[in-house]
Amino acid sequence: MSTSATPPGGETYAGAGVSIDAGEEAVDRIKAKVRSTFRPEVIGDIGGFGGLFALDLARYRAPVLVSSTDGVGTKALVAQATGRFTTIGIDLVAMCVDDLVCQGAEPLFFLDYIAVGRLDPDHIEQLVEGVAEGCRQAGCALIGGEMAEHPGAMEPGEFDLVGFAVGVAERDALISGSTIAPGDVLIGLPSPNLRSNGYSLARRVLLERAGLPLDGPAFPGAHHSLADELLAPSVIYSPVVAELQRAVELRGVAHITGGGIPGNLNRVLPAGTAAEVRRGTWEVPPIFTEIQRLGAVADDEMHRVFNMGLGMICVVPPSEVFRALDVARAGGHRAVEVGRIVTGAGTVTLVGP
Repeated sequence: MSTSATPPGGETYAGAGVSIDAGEEAVDRIKAKVRSTFRPEVIGDIGGFGGLFALDLARYRAPVLVSSTDGVGTKALVAQATGRFTTIGIDLVAMCVDDLVCQGAEPLFFLDYIAVGRLDPDHIEQLVEGVAEGCRQAGCALIGGEMAEHPGAMEPGEFDLVGFAVGVAERDALISGSTIAPGDVLIGLPSPNLRSNGYSLARRVLLERAGLPLDGPAFPGAHHSLADELLAPSVIYSPVVAELQRAVELRGVAHITGGGIPGNLNRVLPAGTAAEVRRGTWEVPPIFTEIQRLGAVADDEMHRVFNMGLGMICVVPPSEVFRALDVARAGGHRAVEVGRIVTGAGTVTLVGP
């Protein structure tokens, strides 16, 4: 004989800090947002043990699946401090899909993992709203994910956000950087903000060392708050990079994330080449200048940590420069020529003022 009643003094999952009811409510709230990202290849609905995606092999001669995973880092702490969670999911998608396109892959589908100290359906709904918006911008489907409540390991209000993306590319159209040669030109796609990198240093300088309030001006003369600046979502570059790949000979693509320009552009350089990036050819957003000033951060350190206003750098032959600039600008990006490939040993040098 069995009974569903809890014995007097008996323990429950809710008593241990995990609410199954809150989890079910959160799933119900996000269903429409998740469905809004579906592509024709998505089979079934959310709620299964795995997301189903029917890859149309007839579209490809020799398809290669490309995958990437990433998180949002300590930008999550700014979202937590402000109680604003609707944009950070866009950052999550950007960090993953913009890695895929560096190798010429079209993002197909995305999965997220949300760990929280206490599951709040409102909080989850806002986070997934951002993830869904990022997926719509990238053209990929959000086909699954996981919400995990970790009482004891995380405090109420604390959370972590991680994502996983899969894309596809034709094997003979993979972008490997192997054809990059001296004389090729670097095209920079601007980033108006920090995106999702360097937040440990940004928070230390702006919030701890300088003691700036999140509801105060982002920098002298700014008409928006520091919270607005730090929570501004990442630009998602995958659509415009895909357009560039169709329009020009795209020899290399570097996603400028942690490590900055020197630590990411060098990843696409073949043997016998190096890169010279000319300072002053693009606009550095004021937030970077403010971090450097308030933290007395060395110039080299700034360039090793932050994107400094360039979210993506594309390498094209000289004959394709004007076409590449036109395509990127038509896609809404103020692309600029920022440097060249030279003979060398894989180094990235910042030259000029």
